This record gives sequence, C-alpha cells and structure tokens, in this order.
Amino acid sequence: ASSPRRGRAQLRDCGRRRRKSRDTGRRALEMGAGEGRGGDAPSFLSSLQRFDAFPKVNEDFFQRTLSGGVITVAATVVMVLLFFSELRVYLAVRTEYGLTVDTSRGEKLQINLDVTFPHLPCGVVSLDAMDVSGEQHLDVAHNIFKRRLDETGSPVATGEKEQTLGAKVVPAARQKDGSVHDPATTNETYCGSCYGSEETPEQCCNTCDEVRESYRMKGWAFSNAEGIEQCAREGFSDTIKNQEGEGCNIYGYLEVNKVAGNFHFAPGKSFQHGNMHVHDLMPFHTNSFNMSHVVAKLSFGADFPGVVNPLDGVARNMDGEAGMYQYFLKVVPTTYQQIHGHAMATNQFSVTDHFKQVDAQAGEHLPGVFFFYDLSPIKVELRERRHSVLHFVTSVCAIVGGLFTVSGIVDATVYHSHKAIKKKIELGKFT
Repeated sequence: ASSPRRGRAQLRDCGRRRRKSRDTGRRALEMGAGEGRGGDAPSFLSSLQRFDAFPKVNEDFFQRTLSGGVITVAATVVMVLLFFSELRVYLAVRTEYGLTVDTSRGEKLQINLDVTFPHLPCGVVSLDAMDVSGEQHLDVAHNIFKRRLDETGSPVATGEKEQTLGAKVVPAARQKDGSVHDPATTNETYCGSCYGSEETPEQCCNTCDEVRESYRMKGWAFSNAEGIEQCAREGFSDTIKNQEGEGCNIYGYLEVNKVAGNFHFAPGKSFQHGNMHVHDLMPFHTNSFNMSHVVAKLSFGADFPGVVNPLDGVARNMDGEAGMYQYFLKVVPTTYQQIHGHAMATNQFSVTDHFKQVDAQAGEHLPGVFFFYDLSPIKVELRERRHSVLHFVTSVCAIVGGLFTVSGIVDATVYHSHKAIKKKIELGKFT
C-alpha cells in the first residue's frame, strides 16, 4: 500500500517541476518579446545571450556527493599552496647574465686585501705592487695597515701606517759634522748623515727608516744596521729581535692601473737594481722565512650580491725554511645593475696557484707570496629583474583553471565509477 502512495507522490513532484519550468520559460519569452519591442539595444543584448559559454543549471538538478566534497577541499588546498608559491616567485629578484666587450680605458683597479702571516713579523714583511706599464709602488704604506700578532694570533697593537718597527728616540744624535745633537736640550736643526747614499749634499737622514730609504733609492743593500748611528739610536736591531716569534696581519686596499701586473708580500726592503726588483734580506741575518699565510679577504672592487671570491678563507702552511707562493688571477670586469637602477662597476676573478721551496741564501728566487693578475677583455653584465605583473596573473589563472579542470575530471571519474560499481552490485554481477 505504501509503494503506490510513494509513486503517486513522486509523480506529483515531477508535475510541479515541469509546471515550474514551463512558467519560467514563458516569463523569459515574455521578457524577450518586451525587450524586442523596446528597441535595438535590448534586442542586441537578447541576441548576445546565445553566446553564453556558461549556461546555468537549475539548482533542483544539482547532486552533491561526499567524494566531490573531498576532491574540492583537496583542490582548494593545493590551489592556495600553488598561489603563494607563485607569489613568492613573483616577489623574488632574479639575476640575468650578459656578456660584452670591455671598452673602458684609463680606469683604476682597487684591490682589497686582508692577509695574515702567523710566523712573519711586521718589521720584516713589506708589500710591493707593479704593472706592465712600468709603474711601481714599493713598500706600500698608503691605505695599508699592519697589525702585530703574538704567537696565539691575538693583536699586540692596533693597525699602524708606515711605522711598524716603532721608534725609540734617544738623545745625543750625531750630526754630519760629528757634533752631538740633543733634541731635548737644544733647538738646533738636526741633519743626520745618509752615509754616502744622499743624492744632494743638503739631504739629511734623521731616522733609520730614512737611511734605509736612501739606500733603497741608491740601490744599495742595507747590511749593517749596527753601524748606522740612527738605527743604533732607535734600536732597529733590538726591535727586530723583540718581534721574533710574532705574526703580522696586513689589511687595507691598493689602487693600481687597470692593466696586468702583480703585487707581493716579501721580507725586506725592496729596491730597483738595474732592471731587477731586489729585496734586501741582509739586515735580518737569517735564511729562514716562513711564508705560511691566511687570506681572509681578497677582492677586486666592491662586493655585490652573490659574488664569490675564491681566495677568501684560504690558508697555506709551509714546511721548510723558505718558500714562494704564486697565485695567478684572471680578473673579469663586471657590472652589477640593481633592480632600482643603480649600476656598480666591479670585478670577479678566478685563480690557480703554485708553490716551490727556495733557498734565500742563494738568491735565485725571492721567498714571498706573489699575486699575478691579468684582465679579461670580456665584461660580465649582471642585472636584477623581477617577473612582470602580466606573467604573475597568467600563472595564477593557469593554476586556478588547471586545478578546476583536473579536479572536475577526477570527480567525474570517481562518481561514474562508483555509480557503475553500485549498479553491478545491485544486479549481483560484481565479483
């Protein structure tokens, strides 16, 4: 009895739906006719409806399933994750690379350095720079600082320019004419002897460093510090002995011509003897020069984001009495343009190195750490860039549309598969 009643109720529901659909269609036709009578614009809008690619379905015909809800939630989560991933990519700054010929001329090259010699006192080591154009910078002190280190590597004193041995001024300095000059008790002008190395009769050498410099300019070896009155007065030999066992940290920067050249750290004062570059090792009375070193920093020009300086942090420990370290650098001019338009001219470099033992007494090779650099004719151009807004919008639309399409395919597959299996179960054909 209940089955016929249920059937009649379903027929009544279907009848009501058909009547409702007919009423809706009739009202739509009446509205269309009224718009047609109203003028050309409503008629055009009515015709435009035929191009609707998104036809609407009556809510009475919707059927929501559990599998569809699970797939929708999963698709939404994936969509949100992909959206934020794409947003991160859009906000990130990427670097574009380009190559061009370096046409710059007459520029200077700044070399930033920070090198530590754990077993070489500051009073022994000196820094020289020279290039293929013939320009030389001997015993560089401008913008270069030396910091004395004890045996544990801790600083003994703050970085100092030029004067690294210190000065111990003692009264009773002897002048050229043999008279004794006491700067504490007299105002007379003191003029010390240069011991035959003066270029003019009026030249004076009032300190040990001035005597050494005069010898260097003359091309003479500075062999007997004890026989130089200024050096004996300032305690030159005593100072060298007091610094035995110490190390030296040399830091600062050089400005050289933008041509191939080299700079090196080596013991002793340097001077030019004919066409040879010579270092005077005689004042130290030893053939042992431990050139072990740590390169904390070495760069050509300013640093930029992502730059890699291959020698930063490199340490070399030497076995033996003396040795020569040689680094061969290929410097590549680089322009880095930031995203807001500021351009920075700097350099990158690659390096190979070589080491060999030397005999300081034989004088065939100079112990030291040598950096030979050459410049590449090709310039690298780096530019910071960010994806455009249109690229971001296109990617987001692709994410949304793609996920809706894929989730729709998955949902349809799951729904129809479930429906087919359920029907086979009802018919008893599913095994």
